[in-house]
Amino acid sequence: MKRKPLGAWAITGALLTAFVVGPAAAQDANVNQVLAAEAQRIERARQAQRQIDQIAEQTRQRFNDYQTVLKEIDGLRLYNDLMQARIDDQERQIAELRASIDTVTVIERQVTPLMVRMIDGLEKFIELDVPFRLAERRQRVANLRALLQRSDVTTAEQFRNVMQAWQIENDYGRFADFYVGELEIGGVTREVEFLMLGRVGFYYVTPDNTAAGAWDQRSREWVALTRADAEQIRQGLNVLKSGGAPQLFMVPIAPPQEN
Repeated sequence: MKRKPLGAWAITGALLTAFVVGPAAAQDANVNQVLAAEAQRIERARQAQRQIDQIAEQTRQRFNDYQTVLKEIDGLRLYNDLMQARIDDQERQIAELRASIDTVTVIERQVTPLMVRMIDGLEKFIELDVPFRLAERRQRVANLRALLQRSDVTTAEQFRNVMQAWQIENDYGRFADFYVGELEIGGVTREVEFLMLGRVGFYYVTPDNTAAGAWDQRSREWVALTRADAEQIRQGLNVLKSGGAPQLFMVPIAPPQEN
């Protein structure tokens, strides 16, 4: 058998080594590619998961916002219903006010003539009544007539004043009163003190008690009284002036008139 040259064995060994090393390197390269591809796939999966998580979070947030909006809509719907009810009530009140204004206008047209008649009646009543505080009562009537001509005073205020004047006249008949005035006695004007016992009795007495009189509503004139009557009238005046406890005093009183 012939031996191969030593150089041929070396070449053959080198070729075998190349054949052995070559497939191993190729396998490592394939593994690395697979690992790299897997790493890229995992990274893409992670990115996809993060996107999914973000989308899920956004969806949850939007759902929460949607729920909040629904609650706000429900609240606004209830508020609108309440506001509509108030508007309906205000419109009803406006309609009632308009109707009342129309009615007031008609009533006002009727009240003014009524007040004129009431003032006329008050004036006649005063002239026919017992003549106490006559100047004051006549002036009150004049003030009422002037009040009706003022444009800056409402009809309601005018009517209130007319009613108040009638109330004052009514109160005159319920209380005793006194005041100082002047009266013609025997052709001489003298200062006297008047005593009013409602509308039951109306008297005068001079400061020195030398003259006294009582008003006779039937004859509509003064009737002279005695000195004793004058002292009784003075006693009654003293009781009213002092404001003390009531005391009994005797004065002549005219009998009631027959209708």
